Amino acid sequence: MRRNSFRITLSAASLLVTFLACSSYAAKRSSSGGDGSAVTVVIDAGHGGYDRGGIPGQRVSEKDMTLDVARRLKSVLAANGYRVVMTRDSDVFVPLGTRCAIANSYRNAIFVSVHFNSATRSGASGIETYFYSRDSLSLASAIHHYVAGGAPSDNRGVRRRGYYVLRRTNMPAVLIECGFLTNPTEAAYAQNASYRQKLAEAIATGVGRRNSVGSSFSTTRVATAESIPLQPYVDQTRVTKSKKSRSKRSAKKSTRKKKSSSKRSSSDARAASSGLEG
Repeated sequence: MRRNSFRITLSAASLLVTFLACSSYAAKRSSSGGDGSAVTVVIDAGHGGYDRGGIPGQRVSEKDMTLDVARRLKSVLAANGYRVVMTRDSDVFVPLGTRCAIANSYRNAIFVSVHFNSATRSGASGIETYFYSRDSLSLASAIHHYVAGGAPSDNRGVRRRGYYVLRRTNMPAVLIECGFLTNPTEAAYAQNASYRQKLAEAIATGVGRRNSVGSSFSTTRVATAESIPLQPYVDQTRVTKSKKSRSKRSAKKSTRKKKSSSKRSSSDARAASSGLEG
């Protein structure tokens, strides 16, 4: 009887050691690349300097909230073994093109741009995550899974959109909108240090579990202990013109199509230098 009890205890201990070893390996694997080198996470705190972010008359400054969350995120990721780079670490203005250049100078990297939302309607609320390239969907799914799943705000889902910093970075890249600063309730959340810490930890968890995202879509968007579902998303890169009331305006736009397309590169250049996005 004693022998059996000893064997059971020994087996349980062995299983525990194996579990801890696997967990440690998974953590190291998420923070390192296939060649064993550390993964670089480029954290982009939205806005800065003269660019407060948000809309005119907005009471809570977006640039301050994004920088605080970004700094907290840096600390969490660094503690987990990631190499962390900030596009800005103080209240300075950094053009979009420079942000992308900083990110693109690193190999084996991912890009996370931190923002807060705003709207003229104070009732607008919720968390949303943006990506552009297809290889960024898993990262977007993981981050959104944990941020939206742990926040007391509405889940506005994952969206595909051609923001400059998402189109011009050569790596998995996401832009997370952590709530509406024009919504009194969400603005109060954002001004709470413990809430900003939770946001940073949720983003970091998403970064760490980006390789655990499934290969098929699921309607489940709440964070669980199980594997992370690939999030369904709304593609906002396409514009439909089906309303008859817009027919005249559409006709005018179509005559300018060639001129507009030829100016795309100059438009990107202006966006790169302006830094006003999100």
